[in-house]
Amino acid sequence: MSDSSWGAPPAAGQAGYWGPTGGGPAQPVPGAVPAGPAYDAPQAQQTRPMPIVPDAAAYGGDQDDDRGAARLSGPLFRDETLQARELPAENQNPEPMPDAPQPAPAPQKKSAGRDLSAAIGVGVGLGVVIVASLFIVKAVFVGVVAVAVVVGLWELTSRLQERKGIKAPLVPLALGGAAMVVAGYVRGVEGAWVAMALTALATLVWRMTEPPENYLKDVTAGVFAAFYVPFLATFVALMLTAADGPWRVLTFLLLTVVSDTGAYAVGWRFGKHKLAPRISPGKTREGLLGAVLFAMVAGALCMQFLIDDGSWWQGLLLGLAVAGSATLGDLGESMIKRDLGIKDMGTLLPGHGGIMDRLDSLLPTAPVVWLLMVVFVGSA
Repeated sequence: MSDSSWGAPPAAGQAGYWGPTGGGPAQPVPGAVPAGPAYDAPQAQQTRPMPIVPDAAAYGGDQDDDRGAARLSGPLFRDETLQARELPAENQNPEPMPDAPQPAPAPQKKSAGRDLSAAIGVGVGLGVVIVASLFIVKAVFVGVVAVAVVVGLWELTSRLQERKGIKAPLVPLALGGAAMVVAGYVRGVEGAWVAMALTALATLVWRMTEPPENYLKDVTAGVFAAFYVPFLATFVALMLTAADGPWRVLTFLLLTVVSDTGAYAVGWRFGKHKLAPRISPGKTREGLLGAVLFAMVAGALCMQFLIDDGSWWQGLLLGLAVAGSATLGDLGESMIKRDLGIKDMGTLLPGHGGIMDRLDSLLPTAPVVWLLMVVFVGSA
């Protein structure tokens, strides 16, 4: 702009600066700020001071003035401004995008929970020892039963002391238990009952050598152990006294093993409905039906071909009874172990646990088989 323009009167519609005397236009002072607008309103919008804003690059490009001015007191990050101004109000907080669908995991195979190779190997080894002693020398088999009884008593009393602080006297129980089995083989039922009574009495007397605290609890556990392990095992020795005793014992062992195997195989493959979830969560009703079916078929075959004067229909009843007693025996020991808070009674047999973990089904089944054998074919 030239210097002469400052001396001309303001045009129509324009404001000007007049001197204090009103004689002519005042000369502008270089560098002074005008007291009011010097131009039309449209021109004032172009010449008003611009607010100080960050560089345009910080906002992703050129922005209008109002947007830049609002940025001074707005969000501190670019993404927040973009979301606030570009998205509708209802989409200010959009839902997170769902994750991409993941492939379904491969179904896991059912596991037996034990080392099956070790379990099968130990089972076959025990079977060979039992069968060999059973058919070669009966007295050797009686000795095998007595040893199993003593080891079972040791496992049971050890767990009772470790987990519950119950000190059932092991010495009179072990001596009386072995004597009970031998007495049953030599003197029959009367000998077994007498040995049981003497073992219980010895347990009460032996515990008197210690302080009286917990006496009743200790001797009660001792009498229970004497009945549960050696007395029930005595019925195996009673079966052996018959003329076909080895075959009766073999039938007893086969039916118990077949019942357990049928329960495991059918329950593992088809089991859906729990039998007693509070006691043994792994057992199912389908498994029980498998135990009954397998045991009845095996019982019919054994009674028809192994037992003198036996019949197949007797075997069906025998198999049904064995499946029931074996299942109850297994559940009974599961109750004991659950009360003690343990999985196995011992670790002597790899893949099986302890001796008591193998006797759980056999012990309550022995008196059932002995009694039905006596009823069906006699005791001779």
